[in-house]
Amino acid sequence: MSLIRSADSSTNSFGELNLYVRKKSGDNASLSNQVYDMDGRMLNYRPESYRSDYQQYFSRTPTGLAQEIMIKNPSNSSSPESWSHPHTSSAAAYRLVADSGSPVIIQNKSGPCFTPISDSRTLVGLSYQNSGSVSDDLSPGDPIDYDDDEIKSKLRELERDLLDDVDDELLDTEEGLSIDDDWVEPMMNLLRPSSPKESSSDSNISSVDSIKEPRTAKQLLFDCAAAMSEDNLGEASAMITELRQMVSIQGDPLQRLSAYMVEGLAARIVSSGKGIYKALRCKEPPTLDRLSAMQVLFEICPCFKFGFMAANGAIVEAIKNEGKVHIIDFDVNQGSQYITLMQVLSTWQTKPKLRITGVDDPETVQRTIGGLKIIGQRLEKLAEELGIPFEFRALGMNTGNITPSILSCQPGEALVVNFAFQLHHMPDESVSTVNQRDKLLRMVKGLHPKLVTVVEQDVNTNTAPFFPRFVEVYNYYSAVFTSLDVTLPRESPDRMNVERQCLARDIVNIVACEGMDRIERYEVAGKWKARMTMAGFVSCPISSDVKGTIGKLLKSYSDRYTAEDVGGALCFGWEDKSLIVASAWK
Repeated sequence: MSLIRSADSSTNSFGELNLYVRKKSGDNASLSNQVYDMDGRMLNYRPESYRSDYQQYFSRTPTGLAQEIMIKNPSNSSSPESWSHPHTSSAAAYRLVADSGSPVIIQNKSGPCFTPISDSRTLVGLSYQNSGSVSDDLSPGDPIDYDDDEIKSKLRELERDLLDDVDDELLDTEEGLSIDDDWVEPMMNLLRPSSPKESSSDSNISSVDSIKEPRTAKQLLFDCAAAMSEDNLGEASAMITELRQMVSIQGDPLQRLSAYMVEGLAARIVSSGKGIYKALRCKEPPTLDRLSAMQVLFEICPCFKFGFMAANGAIVEAIKNEGKVHIIDFDVNQGSQYITLMQVLSTWQTKPKLRITGVDDPETVQRTIGGLKIIGQRLEKLAEELGIPFEFRALGMNTGNITPSILSCQPGEALVVNFAFQLHHMPDESVSTVNQRDKLLRMVKGLHPKLVTVVEQDVNTNTAPFFPRFVEVYNYYSAVFTSLDVTLPRESPDRMNVERQCLARDIVNIVACEGMDRIERYEVAGKWKARMTMAGFVSCPISSDVKGTIGKLLKSYSDRYTAEDVGGALCFGWEDKSLIVASAWK
């Protein structure tokens, strides 16, 4: 996967910051702080409307020559109007015709974000009227007939007006750009219905291109996605080439995000998204004293970390009087959540017997297959040191194939099921007639758990069509990448590893893949609530103590992080972007 040129060495950085250090010191001795000292997982957002209105490329023409200038979006285009950007690269982008004395410019939709058309029903029209040269009783379709003297007179008049007035008006625009000298001749040819230059002259649009402002990387990125949504792969490919010269994985947050989204678009063209998704697994750290990229992500982006914290807080309150506890986790990840949980349990006077069943799904895990056994061994060693009776069981199988008998639930155990950044991997009714997402929830409900915790990204990348989904991903990850700059220096190798190994994987999958190949299918908080309710669960609001402690810790990272109670669930975000939602159910 091509990952773009390096950024210019002059790019601003955040200096020599200590990695993962919050801006304020805090006391970690309390129970809540022990619960909230852990690991978290991946990330993606609610669509923000972007509208780029067409610029008016023509100044108002002299009275009697041009009375109206209109620019219309193609009504028969499938491309979203609010995302269209007029763009031309050659004279083929416009075609000049004459009909009933009204010369028009027909926009060729072979430019970016448009599809080719074969008729002239959609126009960018310049309507001309002059009673001295056009018969009032001409029917539509009748040709315009001028005698030689009349044509010469009109040409002189048009030349004078264009050179004296129109050029002056155009030159006074904000851009202050000069107008090509070739502009005059094609304008005079508008009055000749049979002019052979009407469909071929490059000069027809030279001034239009010359006064257009260059598109930003964001505009070009959205234009590329819009073109791809209409199967204009040739145009999209050309824009990808251009984008690769504008973005960098070492640039500012939006440059870095755009770099990975460009690679997602490129992978979509050649249908390589599935292979890239499988290749970009989170690598194991080279030594035991090093954190994996996923663990670093949880440290430097606290919205993920605090999602786990909220789940742990709910679990601790649910099992505080239990002697035997069985936790079924459908994605244990790196096990950090249970390190902090066991540290809390070790402070109890009567320590419960803890059994954890972890699922190692080969389709979705963010580590080397079989790595869950190693994580289990680490947890067993920690439990022994803390004096906690502990048993760990790894299930290496597809989540959709798990049945209650495989989970081996025992009488007398308080059962807790933890869905942390996992449910979105399950296909739903939009992918297959077998709704595995809701089927899994109903199966878990049948186990009669004491508590079910859900931590998920708060964004719709599941049912949204490609283009709106692309926009959601951009908006969501814009907040994530921006928040990373607050914690890590821009040149930090850890930051680059986190973005490449963790975030880029999800981005490429969401952008490049469709159908069963698209694994990362996030849903908004309201949709998760509806699914849990339909499966028979009742909301179990997270306690005020947990919310208060997390809120204080969150602000110690940055005032721009937010935590909001929405219907008993905790929504964590960056400024006005909700990123993660944590909830508990019974």
